[in-house]
Amino acid sequence: MSAVVVIGTQWGDEGKGKIVDYLAEQADVIVRYQGGNNAGHTVVVNGSEFKLHLLPSGILYKGKTCVVGNGVVIDPAVMIKEMNGMEEKGIDTAGLRVSNRAHVIMPYHRLLDEVEEISRADQKIGTTKRGIGPCYMDKNARSGIRMVDLLDEEEFCAKLKRNLEAKNHLLKAVYGTNGFDFESMKQEYLAYADKLRPYVVDTSAVLNESMKAGQKILFEGAQATQLDLDHGTYPYVTSSHPIAGGACIGAGVGPTKISKVIGVVKAYTTRVGEGPFPTELLDATGDLIREEGHEYGTTTGRPRRCGWLDAVVVRYAGYVSGLDYMAITRLDILDKLPTLKLCVAYKYKGEIINEFPASLKVLDQVEPVYEEMPGWQEPTSHIRSYEELPLNARRYLERLSAVADIAIGIVSVGPGREQTIILHDMF
Repeated sequence: MSAVVVIGTQWGDEGKGKIVDYLAEQADVIVRYQGGNNAGHTVVVNGSEFKLHLLPSGILYKGKTCVVGNGVVIDPAVMIKEMNGMEEKGIDTAGLRVSNRAHVIMPYHRLLDEVEEISRADQKIGTTKRGIGPCYMDKNARSGIRMVDLLDEEEFCAKLKRNLEAKNHLLKAVYGTNGFDFESMKQEYLAYADKLRPYVVDTSAVLNESMKAGQKILFEGAQATQLDLDHGTYPYVTSSHPIAGGACIGAGVGPTKISKVIGVVKAYTTRVGEGPFPTELLDATGDLIREEGHEYGTTTGRPRRCGWLDAVVVRYAGYVSGLDYMAITRLDILDKLPTLKLCVAYKYKGEIINEFPASLKVLDQVEPVYEEMPGWQEPTSHIRSYEELPLNARRYLERLSAVADIAIGIVSVGPGREQTIILHDMF
């Protein structure tokens, strides 16, 4: 048995989908353990692009078991649409397993997400308005509806009626917005229940039996370390735990079952939404990186904020997730740059700090301490071994490894599966 967790080390969009897709070929079971359809993975297979929001990346491989764990919040309409889209492209979804303990996103979650974000005015979080946060709020308030409830008409109707009374009152009294009709919502969601029923199981049992049988398990996190509810740049975070520890809670497996943790690191830094970003580039270099990397959100299409690679952020991710290896992605996007900068520390009020600040007030005022390095200014997308990479590219990667104190395990030089350089076996 081997169980590998893949997490994002920055603010998301590091290219986790590509790394998970590559490793999924070696795995028997692929697990999504948190988040919802506010996240997106883009995977390129034989020149075809697949955008995944809820389904694990392993769905693109025939014969794999693909698990959506209890830590995921599920919009049934989105899941069914995604499943139908896969089937239309000839992708078999028979291996999908959905946790009966996963919580269900309801229409009132999406509306509350929108009106609450509007009410924040200039204090906006930057939510995707998909209802993720309000669904997790109901989960923690113990008023949520789980997949097991959705499949039980009597239980579902009782919970829906009680929730609608509260949500409709809140929407009207606080936000001046009309609420929802019980009967139409009931019929809509019971139809979803019928379509999803064959896939809903106790996924914790599935995973633990798979481990007992010696199968290889791959856990994929959505979003990333800096968006973790506890460890990220709060309040500009998601509502779940993308770090490696979240895999145990969000999938129902013990920490002693995890054998390796891989952190995906984009060769530069990006983020979507609000919040401090010490290495952000608001100049032509930032624009060049955005255009070369097509840095626009998979889910929203929003342009991503771009900046130099921040090794302080990566080192912090190594601490909180216990990273064994880094998987470096999008190295090829930097091919044209004559000079690169790597942030190795911060300066705050004249003093050097090496830790990632908890205070956003401090983070907003820090100055990045850069090491400037020459670029390689030659293509790398055709290279298939680490030794063949340009010397300056290797120096850049090795300096990151030294500062972050994490070994390099994978280097990606393009979106295709074949554009993946493996330095260490992951399983």
